[in-house]
Amino acid sequence: MTPSSLTYNEAMADVRARVKAAQTSFASGMGVLPIPRREAMYALYAFCREVDDIADDSPTAAIRESGLNLWRERIHDLFQNGQATDSITVALKPAVTLFTLAEEDFQGIIEGMEMDARETICAPSMEKLDLYCDHVASAVGRASVRIFGDPSTKGMKVAYHLGRALQLTNILRDLAEDAQRGRLYLPEECLAQAGIASREPLVVLADPALPVACRALAQEATRHFEEADIALKRALWYPMRPARAMRRYYGAILVRLLKADWKNPAQRISLPLWEKILIALRGLIE
Repeated sequence: MTPSSLTYNEAMADVRARVKAAQTSFASGMGVLPIPRREAMYALYAFCREVDDIADDSPTAAIRESGLNLWRERIHDLFQNGQATDSITVALKPAVTLFTLAEEDFQGIIEGMEMDARETICAPSMEKLDLYCDHVASAVGRASVRIFGDPSTKGMKVAYHLGRALQLTNILRDLAEDAQRGRLYLPEECLAQAGIASREPLVVLADPALPVACRALAQEATRHFEEADIALKRALWYPMRPARAMRRYYGAILVRLLKADWKNPAQRISLPLWEKILIALRGLIE
């Protein structure tokens, strides 16, 4: 591949534009970080968004496979040869050395996106769901805690449990959106426990026993939140402020989901602005 002629500042301008265009609360959440760490997180977000868009929006399977393979090569060249070939890898390049990022985490993220794209995930086994969560969430967490400044085994334990807790919460919040795309991430074990016979996403969402299945998965999310809390207490306090803020934000979402009890899975659960601000402030001082 031909090395990019972009300067770091030019690459970061493109990355910031991508983050801004996504209109995500992620950007404000990373505002507490020093500039080099913040910019590394923006580059990580841009990478995740890029491969997610390829997996979800490619018009054909061949184009999708080609796009993801291209990113596998780009990540390999970045980590093994120090070669950056586009704005995202140019923006990531300093972070690879500064924050000892690991290639396997980035390749794992791509593999997770491919899991979504290779087949329509529908009522996976709990084991398969856990692998999926590791790729699309905990791998992002491992890269993130390195950037935050705690690459220790304690920091990695936060990434392991918090990544899974956040992803399971997302799954429980996005049931209707996923079902419209033919996807159902509620695991086979939870559906069977609830006595739900169908595995058709829209049929499952209309089943009266849906809340039973969702509560079972929420228990697993709660367990990971509790393990993340223990790990956060043992990890470095100052660097892990963004992780604590994310834990509080998604924990509050899970509480609201449990209160609504999935009686109307199409209802989008969100937090009011005042609560988001309070969570951000608590992350800075507690």
